[in-house]
Amino acid sequence: MYKDFLLINIKEGSRKCILDTKFGKLGENLACQYLTTKGYRIIERNFKMRQGEIDIIAIDKEELVFIEVKTRTNYYYGVPIEAVDSKKQKHLLKAVEYYLYKRNLEKEFVRIDVIEIYLYKHKYKINHIKQIIG
Repeated sequence: MYKDFLLINIKEGSRKCILDTKFGKLGENLACQYLTTKGYRIIERNFKMRQGEIDIIAIDKEELVFIEVKTRTNYYYGVPIEAVDSKKQKHLLKAVEYYLYKRNLEKEFVRIDVIEIYLYKHKYKINHIKQIIG
């Protein structure tokens, strides 16, 4: 089932990277709204480091959750989870390790999730995949 959303400020003829950034931010905003309704507490967004970026960091009960958000408007490049291949997973693990080290949280229970956002016209669908790395 698709839910409604309002997409604004995307002009005809915009460069692809600008459009991708707007869709990416829209996807992250929708993911945060979804997580909040599920009882997660968002503690940080877009944590950047040399190893990459973590889209959303949240707390779910007693777990620290690192969330990669993938937004798609079509299947031209495959389903969103396919973009989180073994190379991307290695980058995510290194980013999580760095975050835990910098925040002195090495003993916390953690997991890495992916949230897929499917945009279609002015509607969206969310698929939350928990614990993508064993």
